[in-house]
Amino acid sequence: MYEIIVNSKDKNELIDITSKIQELVAKSNVKEGICNIFTTHATASLIINENADPNICTDTINALDKLVPEGIWKHDRIDGNAAAHIKAAIIGCDKTVPVKDNKLVLGTWQGIMLAEWDGPRERKVIVNIIKS
Repeated sequence: MYEIIVNSKDKNELIDITSKIQELVAKSNVKEGICNIFTTHATASLIINENADPNICTDTINALDKLVPEGIWKHDRIDGNAAAHIKAAIIGCDKTVPVKDNKLVLGTWQGIMLAEWDGPRERKVIVNIIKS
């Protein structure tokens, strides 16, 4: 089991962590198996999507902002971050990616991103690489 620390800079942000995960897969010497990625936070999530065009990240954030507006939820009375919790719940806190030939099996345009919904913060991502 490995741990990655990711520091976000904005309130809402998608941070590409693909290369960090791939480094861990290479280090593990697992030739074939699965890589499970999990974030330990209730206001962050993990997304696998295009990482070549930064506009897709902006579009994803804007779409979720329209879907889940801020400041209208009961939890906002406690600490004002209900939208972040809802976005994280919709997207989810974990992803599993196949490993083959000691590499992540991702599509040409796919990348693994930490989705920050309540930043800026320091976030922890747990990575388990399991041999099959």
